[in-house]
Amino acid sequence: MKSLRQRLQEQGLLESYLKQHPYNLAAKYFPGIAVEPLENYMDDEYFGTISIGTPAQEFTVVFDTGSSNLWVPSVFCSSPACRNHNRFNPAESSTFLSTNDTLFIAYGTGSMTGVLGYDTVNVAGINVQNQIFGLAETEPGDFFYYTPFDGILGLAFPSIASSGATPVFDNMMMENLVDRHLFSVYLSRDSQGGSFVLFGAIDPYYTTRGIAWIPLSAETYWQISMESVSINGAPVACASGCQAIVDTGTTLLAVPIRAFRILMSLLGASSSGEINCAGVSNLPNLIFHIHGKEFPVPPRAYVLRSNGYCTLGLQGMDVPTEEGELWILGDVFIREYYVIFDRANNMVGLSQLP
Repeated sequence: MKSLRQRLQEQGLLESYLKQHPYNLAAKYFPGIAVEPLENYMDDEYFGTISIGTPAQEFTVVFDTGSSNLWVPSVFCSSPACRNHNRFNPAESSTFLSTNDTLFIAYGTGSMTGVLGYDTVNVAGINVQNQIFGLAETEPGDFFYYTPFDGILGLAFPSIASSGATPVFDNMMMENLVDRHLFSVYLSRDSQGGSFVLFGAIDPYYTTRGIAWIPLSAETYWQISMESVSINGAPVACASGCQAIVDTGTTLLAVPIRAFRILMSLLGASSSGEINCAGVSNLPNLIFHIHGKEFPVPPRAYVLRSNGYCTLGLQGMDVPTEEGELWILGDVFIREYYVIFDRANNMVGLSQLP
């Protein structure tokens, strides 16, 4: 499926869109607010199909480890963004239960509002009974109009769920629908197929290089402690330690502003992030030092190619936390590793892909 950037380019809207919607990635990570900076799906979208209701109504959703709510557009929504996506109709589901509770989630590009309801949700063949979810009533702005997915399925912890809604995977665990209290993610490279989220199991095909287990530093997002980031054996950022979030819902590597400027300079990028395609093979690996181990991200992973141009897959972002600066290890990082999100032991497992 075409990416959002391609869709906007074809309609001559990309330049004006980027001016109107500057990135506000930091907004997602302030405590207590479930925020989706969905403009980060510009180049890479990883989404799958779920169904809600009886009989089933199908929706495409992004599986997002950086948020905790499930929501889809509803027939109560008249925003342009709802009209060209699948909309849930509660009147056509015999298992739907309504509530008077409302849902509000802020976004980098605006916000969505809606009501909460309960229904059967089928994810990857698993039927979750009485799952609470949001029925969007407004989706302001034009961003959602162009996205190739309908809604969001959050896979982070209940503590950051908007309106106190129980996340889908928590219900899977409570209803004993998964063999193990974990899920794992594989994101393919170079627009190839095969990406998946596997609930309740680890696929041994992707762990032949062993699994490095990293304890969580907070049970909100999938947050871990990082010792440093180095290039060619020398620390260049996070030298006194920092925090990192493993987030499938962020396309890029989000880096604190000071470290971002250092990396841009060291890697020879222009102020806009553009880099000479001919020199990419000579660039160094970025080495992330986490829990006493090294996790390399090579230049083929952190340099994005599009229409003959090369840009760094990094973005500057400052988020103040009690534990220090925060990095977001988005899809640029995740594509290099099979990632296991272990709720039973509150750990993240990383297995390097060939």
